[in-house]
Amino acid sequence: MQSANQASWDAAVRHLYRDAFAYVATGPRRHEDWTLDVLALMARDISDPRGWARVDDAERDPQRVRNPMYPFAVHPPEYIAPRLKEIDRASAENLLLALTEAGCTLSNLQYFDESPDELRAMARTILARYGDEATYHTNVSKQGSAPGTLDFTLKSFGYSPLGVYMEDCGLVIVTDTEVGLFWSISD
Repeated sequence: MQSANQASWDAAVRHLYRDAFAYVATGPRRHEDWTLDVLALMARDISDPRGWARVDDAERDPQRVRNPMYPFAVHPPEYIAPRLKEIDRASAENLLLALTEAGCTLSNLQYFDESPDELRAMARTILARYGDEATYHTNVSKQGSAPGTLDFTLKSFGYSPLGVYMEDCGLVIVTDTEVGLFWSISD
């Protein structure tokens, strides 16, 4: 597995999500039930233990005055847990790329100057931070032919909404020490 340092990880995150309405954050894992850590990330109650980049396009939105979790809806952990299905690493890599624009599709890659291989290298840099033992979870349902996979050749997709907008798709990465949240929101 490749490794990631702060400079390469920050550059990959900022580049891939530059045109998305996105929320990308990592925090410490403090609970056995990691959905509690996901909720803390959504509420912006914790910061990155390494001090690495965060993308928060809704950070200064006036809507946050009424709802500090905006653009996420307020939900208890028992609502969130069943909506996040575990996927494999290859699906997580594809999902990171699909989240770069609305629609959750790999056709988003056409909007970049880099080749698909270069963009995949950026996604692998992001995943490298979390190591080989990470698990990956999503609210997106583009069920592949094998359990725990996503099929991005499908024209349509479904998702279990966790936000207040018409479309919110994301990836949660869980390790023994950290939880990463990668979310794309569209109205």
